[in-house]
Amino acid sequence: MFSWRWLIAAVIVFGAWHQYQQRAQKPIPRSNGVLVQSEPVQTMLDRGDSWQKGDYTIKALADFEIEARILAKELYSIGREADLSPVDLALGWGSMSDSEVLSSLTISQSNRFYYYRWEDQPPRPPAEIASHSANMHMIPANAQIEKILKEVRQGQVVRLRGKLVAVSTPDGWRWQSSLTRDDTGAGACELFRVESVDVR
Repeated sequence: MFSWRWLIAAVIVFGAWHQYQQRAQKPIPRSNGVLVQSEPVQTMLDRGDSWQKGDYTIKALADFEIEARILAKELYSIGREADLSPVDLALGWGSMSDSEVLSSLTISQSNRFYYYRWEDQPPRPPAEIASHSANMHMIPANAQIEKILKEVRQGQVVRLRGKLVAVSTPDGWRWQSSLTRDDTGAGACELFRVESVDVR
């Protein structure tokens, strides 16, 4: 026999979950001004560690640390890349952590790329926008870090530490991090094994 109580309970649970999801995705408001003054710190490794995850060999190329504002977040669940990196974060520092600058840009992510555009004139020189922001593919070092990365919100400031890496498989598949902040386009994203994360 059909029970209205179960239907009502299901509607309540769905409504609460939907409200939680909406709140979790809502950007954190910030006042104008540069939130992150520091530049990312990268130290190349002569002989980096390596890790195995199934058929994937993950090799460290550089120690990497960054403090940045989250400009956008995208979750992935399909494909080889998602086996390793379920989260992409578009990050900004320096002028690209300033709400006044960001208010003149439209920012989005899709298919492992990060996009920005402006109307009329850019709020900062295009080369500065490119060199002070990046789309980074996050490889969480453990389940707790993965949970945190999936829950961060646009507008928050994060400090991430870990390794820029290259990934390979026995059948010849490769995925390698960019090692500079000045590049753009295909291959310009950082492939970042995150070993610690702090959010503010």
